[in-house]
Amino acid sequence: MSRYDLYFHFMLRFIPLIIACGLLATLGQAQTPVMLPPSPAELAVDHVKLIKGLDTASRERGATLYKTLCIACHGTPERAGSLPLSRAFWKEPFKNGADLHGIYRTLTTGLGLMPPWTMLTPQQKYDVAYFVREEYVKPTNATAYAPVTDQYLAKLPKPQGEFVETAEMKEYQQGPKFLRMDFGPALMWTLEAAPGNIAYKGIAVRLDEGAGGVSKGRVWMLYDYDTMRVAAAWAGDKFVDWRGIAFDGSHGTHTKIVGEKAFVNPNAPGWANPVTGGYEEVRFIATDKNPYGPLPREWLRFKGLHQQGNRSTLSYSVGTAEVLETPGCEVQDGKLIFTRTLEIGASDVALEMRVADETQTVTSSGQNVSQIVKANGFQVLRVPARKEPERVVVRIASKLQAEPSLKPIAEASADLKLLTKGGTARWPTVLTSQTVPAVTGDGVASDTLAFPENSTNPWQTQWRIGGLDFFADGNRLALCTWMGDVWIVEGILDPSGKLTWKRIGSGLNQPLGLKIVDGIIHITCRDQLVKLRDLNGDGETDFYECFNSDHQVTEHFHEFAMGLQTDAAGDFYYAKSARHAKPPLVPQHGTLLRVSKDGSKTTIVANGFRAANGVSVNGDGTFYVTDQEGHWTPKNRINLVREGQFYGNMWSYGPPEDKADSAMQQPLIWLTNEFDRSPGELVRVTPSSWAPLQNKLLDISYGMGRMNLILQDESDPSQGAAVAMPMPDFPTGAMRGRFHPTTGDLYTCGMAVWASNKIQDGGLYRVRRTASALNMPISWKTSKDSITVLFSDPLDKASAEDLTHYSLKVWDLARSANYGSKHLNERTLTITKAQLAEDGRRLSLKIPGLAPTRGLQLQCTLRGADGKGFTRSIHATIHRLSL
Repeated sequence: MSRYDLYFHFMLRFIPLIIACGLLATLGQAQTPVMLPPSPAELAVDHVKLIKGLDTASRERGATLYKTLCIACHGTPERAGSLPLSRAFWKEPFKNGADLHGIYRTLTTGLGLMPPWTMLTPQQKYDVAYFVREEYVKPTNATAYAPVTDQYLAKLPKPQGEFVETAEMKEYQQGPKFLRMDFGPALMWTLEAAPGNIAYKGIAVRLDEGAGGVSKGRVWMLYDYDTMRVAAAWAGDKFVDWRGIAFDGSHGTHTKIVGEKAFVNPNAPGWANPVTGGYEEVRFIATDKNPYGPLPREWLRFKGLHQQGNRSTLSYSVGTAEVLETPGCEVQDGKLIFTRTLEIGASDVALEMRVADETQTVTSSGQNVSQIVKANGFQVLRVPARKEPERVVVRIASKLQAEPSLKPIAEASADLKLLTKGGTARWPTVLTSQTVPAVTGDGVASDTLAFPENSTNPWQTQWRIGGLDFFADGNRLALCTWMGDVWIVEGILDPSGKLTWKRIGSGLNQPLGLKIVDGIIHITCRDQLVKLRDLNGDGETDFYECFNSDHQVTEHFHEFAMGLQTDAAGDFYYAKSARHAKPPLVPQHGTLLRVSKDGSKTTIVANGFRAANGVSVNGDGTFYVTDQEGHWTPKNRINLVREGQFYGNMWSYGPPEDKADSAMQQPLIWLTNEFDRSPGELVRVTPSSWAPLQNKLLDISYGMGRMNLILQDESDPSQGAAVAMPMPDFPTGAMRGRFHPTTGDLYTCGMAVWASNKIQDGGLYRVRRTASALNMPISWKTSKDSITVLFSDPLDKASAEDLTHYSLKVWDLARSANYGSKHLNERTLTITKAQLAEDGRRLSLKIPGLAPTRGLQLQCTLRGADGKGFTRSIHATIHRLSL
């Protein structure tokens, strides 16, 4: 792979950010850039030399970049992109930075909602800018094409010193992190086996020995545990095509297996119905006429995945028969033979398993009870009713040539139950890092719990954190990464700040929620809720127990499963996103879900969500669920959710026929993008050490990398306000938060993948309340012609009653099938009086003509009683005004 191929492939990791904010679209928006001081590397860039060197090769590299990074949202003149707000370069004017250096500068420093792209080399930035100008602007949008002249070049910054690539750039050149990562011996993922044939709840298992995990193998078998079929077996020098939002960042794509396929089985039950003996389709049939979801539990139930060394063993039941199955391969006469070794428990009825197409050569060995026969176009294993369990090895011959150096995975033990007891630790290396203390704000400080250095991590973990929780000892927490890892971090209470990191799990399907119950880690994955079981006490997961897999899964990139919480009864809750810009297919699209304490039942609590990033469980049967701007969602929503209600997205499953706003539940707050472009999970403040914020809610903001305090209106709790906590932003998008049970500190984590202002892969932080003043609004009340705000600390009376210290504007929004909404009828309201109460904390603002509004921003620039100045921006929604 060439240097630029590595660039292009690795740059794909940033597509979701570009999709959301429009990388080059932002360049054309009429905004005033906030320019950061140039870094030493930037000061040394020879812009004139780079621009003069732009040529056909530059344009070709830029074309590859555009097709890889930009086309998804911007499109082409022939085909529109997926993001309506993205600029059409071939017809729309540039309002900021249309020249080569202007585009370069914007890519370097960021602009508006776009973060700076400091990992890109100067050459890359000019390559893509050159392609856009020559391919799209010059031919059909000539008025936006700023020519390069000697006078123009003479005005460009002169290089100061010698340019040296930064550490970020060097890291970037190593290629995609997912290509370097060890996913463990198996990967649970949605994978396409063949066109039109997708293993929605797939488990790809490596069948050859060697280091590096499943992706570094040469022979694989793919299961789909919804149907317990082997979807495909294949071999080659490449595992999958690495397409999909979690890998290359692309939208509207899904991952496909690549290489030579030995056989492929259709998307149908892998075992016959134990009652009828047939393969009739009884799964949920979606609106696209395809079946989704698990087979009925009385027919088949996947129980989980055992791992011992490099061997994976599936546990499931067919009717009353318990089954253990482990895949493998053999080499005979230089050709690959794929094996399925099964221990099939006693059954009162005959069973049948489809193996492969009838044209395949299939044999079996065992106790000569079960037999391979041809039936209805398939080679099938027929298992008679019997009172004793049976071991059988099924061999599927292939025409695939085995590599001379290939070493098949060791033969399965004579008793497969030995594979369910745990094995030698796979990840014995314990890593270390150091807590970086105290980035301070007003009344709070945040520490960074640093990740181990990549150079010390043999598995090259990509640290995108999707959830965390504490163990009972308080000194350890568990976290999961979006790329499928689970780690235990120990030492969080150690005064020295030294942390130890132990990898305990791998290969999960996009985990985005974690909860520890009775000492057992439960994780929300795209395909299932999983319980991690350590069977031999070595601190690693030996069994990934399928706690619940009721929800259907399609191949669509957007249906994230977000968050994990429990209620007082022990039931679990998480949110399932809807498809992006497409109608729903399955009942869980765009819903809040409840899973019973024992995992036996899933209930849809509420619907109408688009991209609900987690859930907060209240004690009164209500919930808080955040949602993101998009189609049918004009701006981001903070929702107070009641069971059985609908929350606005007509492209969630089961919307009402009435599309009017009156048919949906209104949000607590509509949050505009400039305040929080993507709210995360809400966390209720419980520790007394966080006074006076107890019982308030914090929005852990994914889009902005910060925390916002949520205030319910004292006059009407169905509406409210939000204000950013007075602390520096995190360098990554934050999503999840939990208060430590003894220290009262807030631990928060997150990642930057799709729409966020931040670009750091992920982060883990501890936020502490300090003794200094917060100077925060802690209570909000609206009424006819007035707003009353209670502050946490006394204010300076003169500044508080000076009307020049305030600005107030309101706006409307239009909910429709279009993506988001502009601010409509934005207007300024006049504050005629500001009065501070005797306590110095309660501020009353007189606002004649104040009326219900979807959007409101109150900007306050004040001083505390101690003389310290501060600015607070309060965003609110008013549905009703009390008299």
